[in-house]
Parts: sequence; structure tokens; C-alpha cells
Amino acid sequence: MSGTFVGMPAFPRAAREAVGNTTLRGNLRHATHTIRDKRARAVAELDDWAALREAGKQIKDHTLRHLDRYLVQVEEAVTAAGGTVHWAADADEANEIVARLVQETGESEVVKVKSMATQEIALNEALQARGIHAYETDLAELIVQLGKDRPSHILVPAIHRNRGEIRDIFRSEMGEWGRPAPEGLTDTPAELAEAARLHLREKFLRAKVGISGANFVVAETGTLVVVESEGNGRMCLTLPETLISVVGIEKIVPRWQDLEVFLQTLPRSSTAERMNPYTSMWTGTTDEDGPRTFHLVLLDNGRTDTLADEVGRQALRCIRCSACLNVCPVYERAGGHAYGSVYPGPIGAILSPQLRGTGSEIDASLPYASSLCGACYEVCPVAIDIPEVLVHLRERVVQGGPAVRGGNRVVLKPARGHAAERAAMRAAQWAFTHPGALRTGQRLASRTRRLHPRTLPGPGRAWSGTRDLPAVPAEPFRDWWQRTHGGKGGAK
Repeated sequence: MSGTFVGMPAFPRAAREAVGNTTLRGNLRHATHTIRDKRARAVAELDDWAALREAGKQIKDHTLRHLDRYLVQVEEAVTAAGGTVHWAADADEANEIVARLVQETGESEVVKVKSMATQEIALNEALQARGIHAYETDLAELIVQLGKDRPSHILVPAIHRNRGEIRDIFRSEMGEWGRPAPEGLTDTPAELAEAARLHLREKFLRAKVGISGANFVVAETGTLVVVESEGNGRMCLTLPETLISVVGIEKIVPRWQDLEVFLQTLPRSSTAERMNPYTSMWTGTTDEDGPRTFHLVLLDNGRTDTLADEVGRQALRCIRCSACLNVCPVYERAGGHAYGSVYPGPIGAILSPQLRGTGSEIDASLPYASSLCGACYEVCPVAIDIPEVLVHLRERVVQGGPAVRGGNRVVLKPARGHAAERAAMRAAQWAFTHPGALRTGQRLASRTRRLHPRTLPGPGRAWSGTRDLPAVPAEPFRDWWQRTHGGKGGAK
């Protein structure tokens, strides 16, 4: 397992294989349609949803504009409350900090709250290399871990598995990790949940170190917030003696008041609930209440590079609700593994290439993993214009150009395999800046339209194989306007 899925093929090849898996497609179709239908009903209950969405966008944008100030405020507040703050520039540094902190406790086991940030940096693998066993306690994450699998969804990591597959995983793997599955385990949800509960209970009662992420960090008080649906997070956050939280620097909100917005929009967009069953908040340490030692690891790992991009930075608004995945026709058919990242779907297609850069084949292909239908933007609770960022990143892949990587301004080279696309765009640019040539080309296309093929040749065959080529009109618009209006009205 790898948090960055190193070695994955580019999205087109990975998706082609996934689309051929009928079981996977059936599992995804059932799950995504169910979640998005429930979400639509939950959102419809609020008359001020549009205002909440705009408020969330404004809060996030304000925080990102003043992130330097709020980061310092978080450090001061957490330290004053008895916690310790660590700064990690990248995944290696974050993993080194966490591993050292665990080793200093003398423990060799940790329990984990579901965390995208720790998956992003491949923390489990880094701890394993140090002889430390990390146990996932979220039910879906447990299924993925026991199955030696990778997560394929932000909210429901095991969305690609059905109940029969989960039963088989529990039967064959639970005994290797701890308490074995009960004899005669069936695939009924209640029995599967009880098997997981019994298996995890011994982990909770034994563990001295817990590791979490956070959905939000309140700058004015240094309070961390975790929302969840199962209660496993509450166990990990309260029972261990030491708690280590790895949090991306974009998770900050300025004030307690700001949580009012996100604690309404996040549960409705993610689990289609009015509120999360468990909302845990903690500020530093308190005598005789919760962990005695608290460490906050603030993670950059490409986030400041993303912040430097005026178009792409809006991806940092993301609150990890996964609503965009559940409406995306591409994700529904290809699944999350094809994206080669712990961030799949539309948000992954714009976030991963910015956090990791577009130098690899998989990252260069992700901005193209979309039909640009716009459904993702319509459901995003913080109004991230994902199609806009996708087009922006496609331009970066094809044309190269200035960017920020590792905190340094660089000039990216165009990715390989896009020479024909660049040539076509340059030809289009030339034509649009030469009206005479454009007019001549339009007239020629109209007069020869009966000779036009119905499908494109060469690489274009894949595009026209599932689409009708637009019919060329009998005359260009300019000629029609000149003929019917005598040139009046300013058309040129």
C-alpha cells in the first residue's frame, strides 16, 4: 500500500481496466446514487443553502489570504493550552516527526482515526518501517487495511466492496491482525459491524498512542475538530495517553463562529445527515480528561505551492465531503483507484497534480479525468469551480509555464505526448487573430461540407467513436448576417 500509489499507470489506462470490472461498476453505481439522492434531500431542507455555501467559500478564501497570520495564532493557542506544535514541510518530515514521537513513548502500536492527511503522506507504511503497527479504526478503513487494499473514496474508502467481499475479508484476515471474526459470520450489516466492533475493542483498550487528523482547527482557541459517524474517533481521541494529530495547514478557520457554517454544510454534503453523530473537539490537554500529551503536526506537503496559484488555490477550500465524487459520471464508472491518489474523483483531479506536481505520467493525466460537465461545482459546499481548475491545469500540462514547486518559482516544461494538441491550439490562435484567414476557412468548410467524414481519423477516432461530429452549416454566420441584415449591427 502507498499513500501516493507510486507506479500507477496514467488515468486512461487505469480507468480502462476498471471500467471492464462489472462488479466494481455495480458497487459504485449503487453506492453513489444512494448517497447523492440522500444528500439532495438533506440539502433541500435548508432555505439558506446558497447563502451557507457562499459563506463557506468566503471564510475559506479569507483564511487562505491571511494563512500566515492564522498559522502563528494556532501555534500560540495550542502551546498555551498545553500542546506542542511541529511543522512539517513535506511527507518525509511529517513521517519522521510522528515516528519519533511514537518511539519516545516506548510503544509499538497506535490506533488511528480516519485521516486523509496521514494517507496522503503514507504514514502507516513509514511507521511499519520503524516497527510500529498502525491500526485503522474506521470501519471502511479497517476493511481496506485488512484487505491489503487502497481507499477508493474520500468518505467511504471501501465503497468498491460489497457485503460478500467484506465478509470474506473479515473471515480470512481478522485473525492475523487481532481478534478473529466470529464463527459462521454472514454478510448481514449488523453481523459485520459487530465483528468489527469486537475486533477493535481490544485495540482501543490497549493502545497508549492515538493518531488523528482534523476536519477543522479554530485559530482563536487552538481547538481541533473531528466529525465522524461511528464513535471510533471518540475512542481514539480520549482513551490513549498520547495523541498526535497530523493536519494540513488549509484546515484552519479563524473563529468558533465559523464552525456554525461548516457543521451544517459538511454533514449534509457528505453523509446526508443534519449533523454528524459524533463531533469531537479538544484544546490542548486537560488534567484527568483525555490524553496527557498532545502533539499537532502542521503539514504543508505542496499546499503553499498550491496557494501561490491564483486559479488553483481554490482547491484548498475543500472540506473533504466527497459530494463531487458521488455526482461525477467519470468516477462512477472508473472508481477511485484509477486516480492513483488518496484523493480520487474531481477534487483529486485538481488537488493531486498541485500537491505533487504534474511531472509524473499519472499526475499529468488527472486534469483530463473529467467530462467538464460541471456537476461537481454544482454540489460543492464551498463553491470550488473544479472545471475551471481542470482547464487551467490542462493548459499547464500542455503548455508548461511558470509555477511554484517546493517554494521556488520554476518554469515547467510541457508534458510529453501533447505536441499535436499544442500545434492545434497554436493554429487556432493564429486563425482567430487573422479574421481574413478565418473567414476564408469558414467559407471553404461550408462549401465542402458534403465531403466531410462522419468520424475523425487517427487519434480523433476515439473521440468521434462515441459522439456525432457537429454538422457544418450551409454558410458561415458572418455571411448569413451580411445577407439578412445587410451588414447592419456591427458584425465583422
